[in-house]
Formats: sequence, structure tokens, C-alpha cells
Amino acid sequence: MPPSTIPFNDGDAYDLGMGTWSRLVGETFLDWLAVPPGQRWLDVGCGTGAFTGLLARHVAPAALHGIDPAEAQLAFARANPALAAAQFHEGDAQALPFPADQFDAAVMALVIFFVPDPARGVAEMARVVRPGGIVTAYAWDMLGGGFPFAPIRAELQAMGATPPAPPSIGADRMDALRALWADAGLQAVAPREIAVTRSFPDFDTFWATSTITGSIRPTLATMSPGDVATLQQRVRTRLAIDAAGRVVHTARANAIKGTVPA
Repeated sequence: MPPSTIPFNDGDAYDLGMGTWSRLVGETFLDWLAVPPGQRWLDVGCGTGAFTGLLARHVAPAALHGIDPAEAQLAFARANPALAAAQFHEGDAQALPFPADQFDAAVMALVIFFVPDPARGVAEMARVVRPGGIVTAYAWDMLGGGFPFAPIRAELQAMGATPPAPPSIGADRMDALRALWADAGLQAVAPREIAVTRSFPDFDTFWATSTITGSIRPTLATMSPGDVATLQQRVRTRLAIDAAGRVVHTARANAIKGTVPA
């Protein structure tokens, strides 16, 4: 796929800012899928390998492949000893470099809103999965306020700033996911909403991990120190902060699964 308007050129930063969130929602997602062990998996838009690692640990795959357009993120994944058995490829979700029927399951984890043509991406997953196999995805409900960094994005917009957004924002809505899976001819389509909660020891930790990634950092770099301080105060009012200063924050993702017709 063409480069996103959000840069992904720092695997360490992405994993610190989004990797933990990805693993939290991914564990619930995998429990819901209940796919038996010994399957051939493709992780489309694998990034730093956060979800790929969950697959390696929890589903005992017979084969595990990840594909992503960002070489910096793939380098991070390849350097992870826990993913030594996985094969990582640089490539486009809209033109998967695999033959038909090669996998038992294909997944997009927090990716579908980055695909310029989501319908083409879903069709490609269905093409490379065998009949009876599973095609599935989950994504933050960006427009519904489910994104982990939604409080910061909302206050940036209220202050007149425009943080970068994925090219296909809205593809993550439940009705959009249902339509994409139906239009791809997938069967037994089932949706699921997943909410996950993360605790931070203080606001500074929440702020540091939430602004280290490409979706927020470029906008902050254009702001004056005074405006950043104002933004921080405004974001504080949106968060649940207890008497000890801990921040407890909840994010929400929409998930969907379907099977390739026999």
C-alpha cells in the first residue's frame, strides 16, 4: 500500500506507544476467535510484530507469516528472538505476494483503516485463505472515540490543530466492517466489540507513551511550549485520575470474523 500520512519509521517508539495496547486487545480477540492450533497464519500489516507475537505464543501456528510496508517496523519484528520462527515480508496489503489458498487464517490487527482500499485488502485476504479458513480483523473505533489516544486528538482538534488520520478512517466502524466482509463473499460473519483498560502510574507516563508515536508527535512538534502545556491541562480533564495520580484509561476496538466459502 502507499505510505500512510502517519509515519511509521521508529519501531521502538511504536511498540512503546501502541504495542501494549495492541497486545491487550489482541489477547481478548484471540480468545474470541478460538482458532485451533496447527494453522497457517498470515498477519497483514504486522508492524513491529506485537500481534504476531501473540499468535506465536497462543495459537501454536504451523506456519506464521507477517507482511508490512514499513521496513523499520519489520526490522524491529525480525530482531525479536521470540519471533525467530516467523517469516516477515515487505509488501502491500492490497496485493499480497502469496498464491491462493496458502493460509488457514488471515488477520488485520489495527490495520484496516490504513489500507487505502479496504475492500481490496479484505478480498486479498480471502484470496490467500483456503476454503473454510478464517478472515478476520480488529481496529480501534476511531470515529466512535475508541482510539487509545482519543483524548489528545480531541483536544488538539478543539484547539484548531489537525493531527494526521489514517487514509480510510471510518472503515473501522462496525457497520463498515460488516459490509466489507459481506461484499467479499465471506460467510458466518460475526462482529465483536472489545474494550480494554490500561493503567498508568501518573499523567506524565500516560502523556509520554501516548505522544511518542507518529499519529500525535508531528502535530506536537509544530506547537509552542505554551500551547503544549495548555493541551496537557485540557487532556487531564478528560481522564480518570485517582487520588494517587494513577491514570486508568479504556480503549475500544471493533472486531469481525468470517469464513471463506467452501
